[in-house]
Amino acid sequence: MLRLPRYRYHRPRSLADALERLATHADALPIAGGTDLVPNMKHRLWTPSHLVSLTALPELAGVAPLADDGTPVAWGDPAARWIALGATTTLHTVATHPEIARRLPALARAAGLVAGPQLRHRGTLGGNLCLDTRCTYYNQTLFWRQALGFCLKKDGSVCHVTKVGKKCVAAHSADTPPVLWALDAEVDLVGPDGERTVPVREFFVADGSWNTVRRREEIVRRLRVPVAATARAQAYAKLRLRKAIDFPLLSVAVAAALEGDRVGEVRLVVSALGARPREVAGLERLAGRPLDEVAEAAAELAWRQCHPLENLPVDPEWRRAMVPVYVRRAFAQLRSN
Repeated sequence: MLRLPRYRYHRPRSLADALERLATHADALPIAGGTDLVPNMKHRLWTPSHLVSLTALPELAGVAPLADDGTPVAWGDPAARWIALGATTTLHTVATHPEIARRLPALARAAGLVAGPQLRHRGTLGGNLCLDTRCTYYNQTLFWRQALGFCLKKDGSVCHVTKVGKKCVAAHSADTPPVLWALDAEVDLVGPDGERTVPVREFFVADGSWNTVRRREEIVRRLRVPVAATARAQAYAKLRLRKAIDFPLLSVAVAAALEGDRVGEVRLVVSALGARPREVAGLERLAGRPLDEVAEAAAELAWRQCHPLENLPVDPEWRRAMVPVYVRRAFAQLRSN
């Protein structure tokens, strides 16, 4: 039986209190749903002596449209500029919220494809954004990792995937961030030094050891999607070995401005291959072409630019072969939006 290490659990009632507790205890970690952190603690991948719960903080909860100045407004109000989703909003809520399903269908779909229903009722949008990277050589028991000599991401000095370098290549395996990236979403962070906002496309870095710009003492307060993005056709496609529970072996998000059957601006984000999502380059040259033609060209560009590593327990060449297949499937969804 895998047991949790000893820790002290804190349940602050205000954001200020939560930030103070994170700052006071150097090895403290925030926890909301805990669907990723708790299993990782059992594997001794994380061994914090303090856990700071975020579930009782009203500042991190709720889904609502906002005006430019951050004031909540009614759904459909012309003054709305953002759709704000609190960090502790559960994935089940994101997947089933009627306004999210209508205005951000790709985000609802991505949230609905995370794990199984029990985990979606506990897991949160903020937690999915900050999901730890995964690797064949990392997500193992302490006994297994010790026998191998550990790895670059945890307790070791060698990456068993690349054999060289000082950057971890564990895979980014969260479902919602590629969609949020494609829709130009922003992350509101709060820490001891105040608040700051980071575009999702700048939130991730290419080092799986800690693959975000979030500092350890900071908390994700909310995600904000521009209302203007709701006018785009959008889609999400996910490759996994089973149709439930599994993390993605490949994920594809696309958002496009459609004018009849022709495509204007389009964004294609692919993930689960490296330590961060990747936006496929060169799509601006496809503007004005028919949707089917853009889909084929985008599939070819994605295949040329994406090179999976042996960081997940399936053949990387097979994963690469699936890249154009799932890009085409994502574009096919655009017709139904």
